[in-house]
Amino acid sequence: MKDAIIGKFSRDNSLDYSRDEIIVSCGGKHSIFNLFQAILDPGDEVIIPAPYWVSYPVMAALGGGIPKVVHTDEAAGFRMGPEAFKAAIGPNTKAVVINSPSNPTGAAYTEKELQKLAEIALQNGLLIISDEIYEKLTYGGFRATSIASVSDEVRKRTIVLNGVSKTYSMTGWRIGYAAGPKEIIKAMTNIQSQSTSNPTSISQWAAVEAISGPQDAITRMVAEFGKRRDAMVDGLNAIDGISAIRPQGAFYVFANVSGLFGRAYKGKKIDGSVALATYLIDESGIAVVPGEPFGDDRFIRLSYATSMDNIVKGIKRIGEAVGELR
Repeated sequence: MKDAIIGKFSRDNSLDYSRDEIIVSCGGKHSIFNLFQAILDPGDEVIIPAPYWVSYPVMAALGGGIPKVVHTDEAAGFRMGPEAFKAAIGPNTKAVVINSPSNPTGAAYTEKELQKLAEIALQNGLLIISDEIYEKLTYGGFRATSIASVSDEVRKRTIVLNGVSKTYSMTGWRIGYAAGPKEIIKAMTNIQSQSTSNPTSISQWAAVEAISGPQDAITRMVAEFGKRRDAMVDGLNAIDGISAIRPQGAFYVFANVSGLFGRAYKGKKIDGSVALATYLIDESGIAVVPGEPFGDDRFIRLSYATSMDNIVKGIKRIGEAVGELR
């Protein structure tokens, strides 16, 4: 499994790692949890751009750290700029999390943007935590870049996180992995040895085949996801009070629904993303995820990792439900 991962990094990212710089865990979440447990001491701050994947702040806190959230602007594509990054750094800052492409927004950083962020991290002696689990799911000719590939100096300060659940639709197999400085990987391994020991062997063999075998299925999957993305974004933007930018990667749309706030149905006011999500599931049978736990209550997250038929029907139902609000 480690050899397959080493081959993947060399082939896809032009990064060279040895076995003692790789750890395989029970899913991407397990890798990140192990990492925060390994690197954080009480009071260490972790810079986390928002909207963020819901587990980052909680995992940092469980590791004894303090999540320091940097809010990003929808108009800027939900990407943290250099100035905002610099302003967030303090004497206790230990690390920064970069998730590109992102869950929940689908935002992705260009190579030049990553170079600027990496330079700031190096200048301030920070560790870079790069969650790249959606790296292969990008659209419109955009190609995701690993921040670890910016320079050898950056590679030495970066822990790259990845897994097989998204690219290969192997969520239930629970295989995630990390690559980074061997002393950090060793600490993560020590922690994991007292919890799960290792992921199940059959899942590892399946992941070896996925990573090392033919990759043509990814191209077909991404092409289909691109069609679904466009259908969902166009459909949402046609609904009064909802707007959505077109994501560059992953398979989510983070839709701005703040235009619906203040409206009501049967006396129940829509005062945030949770209230809207509750209304949609109760009245229309549509499940969306509120933006509040992702760090921005003005939004809801929808996934287009479902059939085109479901997307068309779902958007229609959302439009009808919104039309009932007064």
